[in-house]
Amino acid sequence: MQHIRTWTDLYGSARASFEGRAGGHPWLVAAPPELASALPAALEAVDGKGSVDLIVHEGLTPLLAAVREVGPRGVLVIGRQALAAGPEVNLPAAMLAGTGGLEYAEGGPFPAWSAPAGLHAGKRQGQSAAASAVASLDAPVLVTTAGALQKALEAWMDATPHGR
Repeated sequence: MQHIRTWTDLYGSARASFEGRAGGHPWLVAAPPELASALPAALEAVDGKGSVDLIVHEGLTPLLAAVREVGPRGVLVIGRQALAAGPEVNLPAAMLAGTGGLEYAEGGPFPAWSAPAGLHAGKRQGQSAAASAVASLDAPVLVTTAGALQKALEAWMDATPHGR
């Protein structure tokens, strides 16, 4: 895929867009800053159709806004380990600061989640606030590692009609 543009959203999150061959679906990759350094190269190595937006975020509100904006076929959350499912998460209320003096509240309950059927996500289960937040918007979600991103995204594309 080809890197198209990079920008910062109103929450202060780094965003980037990658385009593949014509057709396909929109995808979203979400990562915390400490796990994001290898992701642009991994996305450029993806052989597929459609588009991928990358969001490097702190907190869940920027991620929820990106999911609503992109309307992805699926979201790949980058974690320290790959997970196939996770429990409900209840985060304490907090006030966070975005760019230009923007303050926003986040927190609350987010549902349990599981990777879409048919994907080889393994059997490991664990807590992922980002995956639970994505699931709260009824978007399909998978937790993978930065090192496995290319393989995981291409596998999901292969399992999706007109995906790759």
